Amino acid sequence: MDKVAIITDSNSGITQMEAKALGIFVLPMPFTMEEQEYFEDISLTQEQFYERLENDTEIATSQPSPESVTGLWDQVLKEYDSIVHIPMSSGLSGSCQTAMLLAEEYKGRVQVVNNQRISVTQRRSALDAKKLAEEGKSAEEIKDILMKTKMDSSIYIMVDTLKYLKKGGRVTPAAAAIGEILRIKPVLQIHGEKLDAFAKARNVKVAKSMMVNAVKKDITDNLGYLPEAGDKNAPWLAMAHTKNQEEAENWRKELAAEFPGYDIHIDPLSLSVACHIGPGALALTWTKRIDEY
Repeated sequence: MDKVAIITDSNSGITQMEAKALGIFVLPMPFTMEEQEYFEDISLTQEQFYERLENDTEIATSQPSPESVTGLWDQVLKEYDSIVHIPMSSGLSGSCQTAMLLAEEYKGRVQVVNNQRISVTQRRSALDAKKLAEEGKSAEEIKDILMKTKMDSSIYIMVDTLKYLKKGGRVTPAAAAIGEILRIKPVLQIHGEKLDAFAKARNVKVAKSMMVNAVKKDITDNLGYLPEAGDKNAPWLAMAHTKNQEEAENWRKELAAEFPGYDIHIDPLSLSVACHIGPGALALTWTKRIDEY
């Protein structure tokens, strides 16, 4: 049986320390600030990132260099027969396409999964891949399973401030000004390749309700019903936030009434998304369980 390694990037929310415990390899994502390059969870902490962001430091996201990707692959392949590499969504970064091109030189030993996930849903893909590898699936089989189920997940994100969407050109200055006056909380969705507008809420309470209802509808549309906790088809639920841990913990307690019995994981939202939406965001996600295990 082939020994299959699982690699993802730090957009999954898996820290370097957690990766070692899980037996997964994590490629750190680079950021450029004031002409200096930093790497998530290596030379850039969450706290440092938000301090710079809130001080209006120009932050540029980029993809890992080809040398850093192939360097990690070469190191891992000394111990493993093959690799399943799960980068962030191709719709949000060029890192997936780069990895796919680089993998062509590895004659099938590196399988790149373009299943369009990020943050806690990307984390779930890495954990699923690890489980499938432990059960004897080959790298190619794992890739096929993850690609087959790539649309069986979505993320809903409530944005607390329009400042960063305006800065990135995703909303006009006039719309941002009106939105701030009316205290509008946009709800964004990531499903497949794109980060899109989903709805506008007049306050946090309404935004939370919109996200809960959207997740319930998605699950019901996908499975034909809304499973109770413990059902073999019960999906994975998770939350993410941007510098908003306390509020996320409080909301998880509220969600216990909406999804009784569910174990809901919480992580900080990927910094690659956070730099475009700013602090104070809350996200709710669902991901279908893999049938193979």
